[in-house]
Amino acid sequence: MRSAWRELSGLLLPVACAGCGRPRTELCTACGAALHGAPARLVRPSPRPPGLPAVYAAAPYENAVRAVLLAHKERGALGLAGVLGRALAGCVRAGAGRPGDAGPLLLVPVPSARSSTAARGHDPVRRIAAAAARDLRRAGLPAQVLPLLRQRRAVADQSGLGARQRRANLAGALELTAGGGRLLRHELLRHGFLRPGRVILVDDLLTTGSTLAEAARAVGEAGGAGRESSVHGVCRAAVVAASPTAFEINRN
Repeated sequence: MRSAWRELSGLLLPVACAGCGRPRTELCTACGAALHGAPARLVRPSPRPPGLPAVYAAAPYENAVRAVLLAHKERGALGLAGVLGRALAGCVRAGAGRPGDAGPLLLVPVPSARSSTAARGHDPVRRIAAAAARDLRRAGLPAQVLPLLRQRRAVADQSGLGARQRRANLAGALELTAGGGRLLRHELLRHGFLRPGRVILVDDLLTTGSTLAEAARAVGEAGGAGRESSVHGVCRAAVVAASPTAFEINRN
């Protein structure tokens, strides 16, 4: 009900650009260009946490991009999922294997805590991932969202924690859902194997990389004994935005 009301109110109430506040548009041309104006980039946090796969991002997390992500995530501007999904889709394409590789693109969203999802009234990462999958399918790329992961235990608020503290906070925090391992193993058996880049971990934001590294570890368990490395090795990651320092480090 809360999500339905937010979508309805977005149609009935006056809107302003989520990036800069310009009236009568949900996202102006300039702020849209901040999201979509450059190709997806390979980014790398420093220090890089062990187990972090290659990560592609659309834009630095600053200015209009930061405002748009927060509007969608925290203020329920659900109409922004489409433009954010299009940005994420570009990052998925950058991290995916060669065109024509066997099997679908499997987008695995990083899960939110149940309390956060309840407070927001929606799961922002899963919503953006669904929009990205639709964009990829329209472009002729077989893509599906595979919600394999859940939180195994509560974690502390990450804000204010350094990279080492975040790694400790998240270590072992994610696990496969009851059916998640079966779903991924089904894809492995169906196609014989998955080429690198066919399993894409997706999130809205990269800061230290600890969350994506933990997600990659948990997804690696889907292969079972003796096959973990084969599943873990095909993972890539895509995010809408990354910290500006992750872009700067990759530029050097």
